[in-house]
Amino acid sequence: MKDPRVEQLAKNLIEYSVRLQPGEKLLIELEGLEIPLAKELIRQAYAVGGIPFLLINNHELLRELLMGCNEEQLIAMATYDLTRVKEMQAYILIRAGENMNELSGVSPEKMALYRKLYSQKIIGRRYNRTKWCILRYPNHAMAQQANMSTEDFEDFYFNVCNLDYSKMDKEMDHLVALMDQTDKVRISGPGTDVTFSIKNMPSFKDAGIMNLPDGEVYTMPVKESVNGYISYNTPSIKEGFTYDNIRFEIQNGKIIHATANDSDQINRLLDTDQGARYFGEFGIGLNPYIEKPMKDTLFDEKIWGSYHLTPGCVPVGSPGNQNWSELHWDIVNIQRSDFGGGEIWFDDILIRKDGFFIPETLVGLNPENLK
Repeated sequence: MKDPRVEQLAKNLIEYSVRLQPGEKLLIELEGLEIPLAKELIRQAYAVGGIPFLLINNHELLRELLMGCNEEQLIAMATYDLTRVKEMQAYILIRAGENMNELSGVSPEKMALYRKLYSQKIIGRRYNRTKWCILRYPNHAMAQQANMSTEDFEDFYFNVCNLDYSKMDKEMDHLVALMDQTDKVRISGPGTDVTFSIKNMPSFKDAGIMNLPDGEVYTMPVKESVNGYISYNTPSIKEGFTYDNIRFEIQNGKIIHATANDSDQINRLLDTDQGARYFGEFGIGLNPYIEKPMKDTLFDEKIWGSYHLTPGCVPVGSPGNQNWSELHWDIVNIQRSDFGGGEIWFDDILIRKDGFFIPETLVGLNPENLK
């Protein structure tokens, strides 16, 4: 029997997230092999007059390619895949791999080469020239990672992804407007006291268009304005390795000292290029159904009561080039009282305390008002 939640999710993706129009070509890419949603996406694409295409990838096989890859091979791979991508008007990526750490063991040098010669070229084209959305799909591996039964995780997943994002979208306008008027931001909490400017930096809202699950408002710190220190209280997987107890000391925008459960490795990552030790994004998480980290950035950065301060490049699609890097790493800090609490101030006005918004114009973004 078909799960009506899958049908609803596919319908939302086609009609709301990428707004597929008659005659438009849609590339559906699978990382893993989750048939039900892919089948339903194909059906829904045809239903609105779209033209669906399918691409299936496997990270276990990708790992073997990367272990021995060279520059000529990666350039050829990018050229081949760009030809296909250029034909598409819309793109949906379903990540459903069985092992989040599959790329572990690939050398940092090979991963850097892959990012530079392949990922950035393909990602840049897909995300800047097509209507796109990325999502996970519930499977045993994700349930295990979230410390939940598969059935409970599926219920959680569909609550999160089939949320009324149009309601959230309207409430986000108030936070976007406030960010656009703000100069100085101060964030405080256990092991954290950091200030920066967002003056004249554009603000954006994500409410079910480019990511599922979704729910964040974000902007960019002025590159050299960040000062202070920050201790992140959630683990984060990057390129197959789980980083924990991450702490940065920042001076004039640059991370001058970084520690973690593997301080040598995190510093190698932050030395990817000249932009990697500067921050490209400040985002505030708002999804009322996501409450705890599961070492999956697409979920964790949307945790209600959280924020992320991101080493590396500016968000995809953002104007300007005030900071560019091959690295973009959304590391999450939760400020709810059950995680130690914390505050966010805009121009010396308290905006959020222990995860809850204070100003009357923003209380509509508190979890009880979004469910």
